[in-house]
Amino acid sequence: MAELLGVAVLGAGHMGADHIRRLDQVVSGARVAAVADPDLDRAKEAVAGLDDVTVHADPLAALDAPGVDAVLIASPGPAHEEPLLAAFGRGLPVLCEKPMVPDSTGALRVVEAEAGLGRRLAQIGFMRRYDTEYRRLKSLLDGGRLGRPLMLHCIHRNVSSPPGFTSAMLIDSSVSHEIDAARWLLGQELTAVTVLRPRPSSDAPEELLDPQLVLFETDGGALVDVEVFVNCGFGYQVRCEAVCEQGSARIGEDHTMLVTSAGGAREEVAQDYLVRFADAYDREVQTWVDATRQGRVTGPSAWDGYASSVVAEAGVRALESGGRTTVGLAPRPDLYADLSR
Repeated sequence: MAELLGVAVLGAGHMGADHIRRLDQVVSGARVAAVADPDLDRAKEAVAGLDDVTVHADPLAALDAPGVDAVLIASPGPAHEEPLLAAFGRGLPVLCEKPMVPDSTGALRVVEAEAGLGRRLAQIGFMRRYDTEYRRLKSLLDGGRLGRPLMLHCIHRNVSSPPGFTSAMLIDSSVSHEIDAARWLLGQELTAVTVLRPRPSSDAPEELLDPQLVLFETDGGALVDVEVFVNCGFGYQVRCEAVCEQGSARIGEDHTMLVTSAGGAREEVAQDYLVRFADAYDREVQTWVDATRQGRVTGPSAWDGYASSVVAEAGVRALESGGRTTVGLAPRPDLYADLSR
C-alpha cells in the first residue's frame, strides 16, 4: 500500500487527542482522516493545524467520511460497542482502546460478531504488551529458563483519581491492565478473584475504597496479586515481579530519570500513564498501522478484551461481596485459538 492509511479517531479527550498527535507526528504510514467527538469544539482543537480532516459529532458519520480506511476508538468504554460492530459491518480494521466493552455481555456480542466474519478486524489497546520491559519479561518466561511461573506480584499506583472515580473502577479500569498482562505473560486464563482492602487512605476521596489488594487464581495453578492504589500522591508506578521455580524477574524499577543538580540528585517519577508508557503507545499504534497496511491483524484480540471484561466483573463482585468469586468464560471461538498472540 503506497498511500497513507486514513484513520478515523473516535474520541478527542485525553487519550484520543494523544493518539491524534501520535498519528500525525510520530507514526509513519498513516494520517488522521476524520475525528468524532460529541464536543465538536474539543474535536476541532485536537485537529488544529491538520489538513484534510473532517470533524463529526456522530462516530458512525466519521466511519463513512472520505478517505477512512481504519478506525481508532478512544472514546469512553460504554461507547465502544456500537462503532466496533459498525466497523465490522463496513470491513474496517479497528484499534480499540481498553476496555473493549466494559460489560461482558456486550463484549461477547463483539466477539461473536467478529467470529461470524471468520476473520479478525479488531486489535484491543492493551499497550503493556508493547512495552520493552514487559516484552523482555514475556520472552524470559516463554523461554523457560526460570522454570514454571508460580506467582506474579504487581503494583499499579496513580497520583490521584479523577472526579467520579468509583471503588469498582479500581478493578474494571485500573486493574484491567494487570488482568490482560497476567493472561499474556503466563499464557493462562484467570479463574477466580478475591479482593482485600485495608482501611482507605486518608488521601482517598470520601467513600472510595483505595487502596485494594486483588488476588487472582489461574487455570495453570499460578497466583497473581495486584496492589492498586490510585491516590498515592507521589507518582505513576507500574511494577511486576514473576516468581518462578528457578528464579525471579522484576520490571518497573528503573523506568525513570536520575537528575543531578545543585549539589544533589533525585529520581524523577512519572506522573501519568502517557509518560510512563509513551514508547509502548508509539510501538502499539505503529505496529497496528503496519499490519493494517499489509492486510493483517495482530496483537490483543477481541477475545482478550472479552476475557478482561469477564474477569473485571468477577473482581467487582468479589469487592462487593468480600468473598472469592469464580470466573466463567464462554466457549472460545476457533478464531481466537491462540491465547498468547
